[in-house]
Amino acid sequence: MTTLAPTPAASGTRKFHSLKIDMTPMVDLGFLLITFFIFTATLSQPAVTKLIMPADGADMPVPQSKSLTVLLDRDKAFAYEGLWEDALLQNKITSTTYHQLTGVGNLIRQKQKKMESKSALVVLIKPMTTASYQNVVAALDEMQINNVKHYALVDATPGEKVYAAQH
Repeated sequence: MTTLAPTPAASGTRKFHSLKIDMTPMVDLGFLLITFFIFTATLSQPAVTKLIMPADGADMPVPQSKSLTVLLDRDKAFAYEGLWEDALLQNKITSTTYHQLTGVGNLIRQKQKKMESKSALVVLIKPMTTASYQNVVAALDEMQINNVKHYALVDATPGEKVYAAQH
């Protein structure tokens, strides 16, 4: 009778093979991800509102029926139609907030409803020294939202400044 020699598996020793990992797909995936992030970073540029400055020259008269002036203060805004002196004498200065539905935008929409042509509205935005940058941006956003074509940032008169400080 012949006996067989024990096999390595039977004796408890294992044979280890060296492992080879092909990294080519991983490198390809890395380059695809880098390319994706570069394209998305360059394509998503911040939106900027175009600022068009008027040409130097004489002031352009605006009919009182087509004008709305908004005084921007820290927590509230004041609005009036026509001339400051007339609005002050007739007590037609409206106080409002920066709320999206009931604030400055609502006053603009009400004024546009009174007018024959919405595009004829001219809004004068007068920020006080106490108004923040966020207040000015909120007012400019309302111009875009309500499709106001003619608006301007203007310095407030001394009388308007006194009124805003007292109220």
